[in-house]
Amino acid sequence: MYKVYLVSSFLLGLLVLSQAQANDNKIGFYELKKGNFRLNLTNYGATVVSVIVPDKHGNLADIALGYDTVDGYKNDGVYFGALVGRVANRIGNAQFTLDGKTYKLPANDKDNTLHGGPTGFGDVVWTVKTHKEDSHITFTYHSFDNEQGFPGQLEVSVTYMIIGTNKLGVRMIATPVDKPTPVNLAQHTYWNLRGHDSGDILSHTVQIFGSKITPVDDELIPTGEFQEVKGTPYDFLEPKEVGSQIHDLPGLYDVNYVLDPSSPQHLRKVAIVKDNVFGRKLELWSNQPGVQYYTSGMLKDTKGKGGATYHQYSGIALETQGFPDSVNHPNFPSMIVRPGQTYKHYMVYRFTAS
Repeated sequence: MYKVYLVSSFLLGLLVLSQAQANDNKIGFYELKKGNFRLNLTNYGATVVSVIVPDKHGNLADIALGYDTVDGYKNDGVYFGALVGRVANRIGNAQFTLDGKTYKLPANDKDNTLHGGPTGFGDVVWTVKTHKEDSHITFTYHSFDNEQGFPGQLEVSVTYMIIGTNKLGVRMIATPVDKPTPVNLAQHTYWNLRGHDSGDILSHTVQIFGSKITPVDDELIPTGEFQEVKGTPYDFLEPKEVGSQIHDLPGLYDVNYVLDPSSPQHLRKVAIVKDNVFGRKLELWSNQPGVQYYTSGMLKDTKGKGGATYHQYSGIALETQGFPDSVNHPNFPSMIVRPGQTYKHYMVYRFTAS
């Protein structure tokens, strides 16, 4: 426990210093806490900076990868903890057609657009609308017409809220002002249930409640097909270790799962992740049709919080979402939101230990 509190105090000290230095451009760091459950967030990118929860012995650890200072997030190329959009994931050939008009976007992932473009929602300063330390924080952002090539103005909000005991709720809302536009927001935290600085996640067990994936080409753009996972390395219908078949793939998992349907009154159960050493477990629910399962195969010697260095497979991202490149695949659920409509994206994380 001493090490955890030492690292946490070091982090908080740096956060206070960073907040003081950033007052001119209104970037700050904010805490949510209830009992032993504690989160730190910043309005730069509406980003989750740290999540501190107990293990089965009651020892606390920060299980979210990230940085100590705002400069880390400004120079980040891996979206640690960020709220990404206007359209998360990839848009093939950096373009789409809507109502007969073709929109060309800036490419930032080979010839494609990734996570909203070079300056997506994870790279802008959000406004803090409300903040109650033992309850919630709400960030808002006004996205202007033609921002990163997307049509129309968009009012966006994300609320992070503590629910009951060791539950984190995330509510993302977006409303077009004047034009139809694609919207697909995603929360991009990387998790390591042993602690953000504890090495790889290959022995974590994962269960994903999705019987199909949307397979991709060499540039990770969906082909438009659906593929059954049963009997393949993508089969996590029953819990198994992350690393059990990872080497049967091109080195990592980075694919969208088609989540199995649930009753209309309830959120879908998305995934369960467990570390069998310290006993921490993460359960995730959402109302979205898909989840991107990413095992950080592209991390390499990234300098993180408290002197940690993150290497390949240091974290798991579970990004609930609409299907990638839906704007170019009419057979995928539509991500187009029109004036008068509201985009609503809900997530619930439950953390336990046994």
